[in-house]
Amino acid sequence: MPDSCFPNLAGHRYMSVTTFRKTGKAVATPVWFAEETGRVYVYTAPDSGKVKRLRNNPRVQVAPCTISGKVLGPAVEARARVLAVNETDQARAALLRKYGWQASLGLFFSRLRRREPPAYIEIIPTQDPSGVA
Repeated sequence: MPDSCFPNLAGHRYMSVTTFRKTGKAVATPVWFAEETGRVYVYTAPDSGKVKRLRNNPRVQVAPCTISGKVLGPAVEARARVLAVNETDQARAALLRKYGWQASLGLFFSRLRRREPPAYIEIIPTQDPSGVA
């Protein structure tokens, strides 16, 4: 990821995204991600816990991880929001470019199970990659 806004994720396939409950308790989840134009995009089930928690608190932490969620590097503070349906084209395209047929298949089965489109999440850093706010 040249000129990445999340240099800690460069070269990784999975990202741990930590969201926070109303009580402040952290909940980490491994996800696929794609970065484009200074943002990281993730997709998930629209009724997932991540989506519910983000609607209450946009604060997240992101770190590279394995498919099982074992964190492989430093976490970075960020803010996230669930994209409106009319804002998802760029996110979907970025994920399809990165994961190809695997993303296509995942999106297809996600839609079959839920009969509604997935939720796309946009994540931006809370400070620039050099560490200067």
